[in-house]
Amino acid sequence: MMITNMETVPGKTIIKHFGLVQGNTIRAKHVGRDIMAGLKNIFGGELTGYTELLSESRQEATDRMVKQAQTLGANAVLNVRFSTSSVTQGAAELYAYGTAVLLE
Repeated sequence: MMITNMETVPGKTIIKHFGLVQGNTIRAKHVGRDIMAGLKNIFGGELTGYTELLSESRQEATDRMVKQAQTLGANAVLNVRFSTSSVTQGAAELYAYGTAVLLE
């Protein structure tokens, strides 16, 4: 499965358009990560616990988007974008979306 943020793929022709595909996940903060983040706010540095959480969330949302595209018969997802929004205090949604197509 090809995944790109471009609208087209050089050298490839779109032979079928399946439309929008999407995947999302909602994650809550972990108390242990919050404690470490609090310490980092005092001393400075990367909040690695949150970096890992967001990385895992992006991967899960992308995997769900790809699964939907495969179900439709696509072999590529073009113009992929990510969005993050707060759902409630301490929880956020990560949303991945793009256009499922069949490339020649």
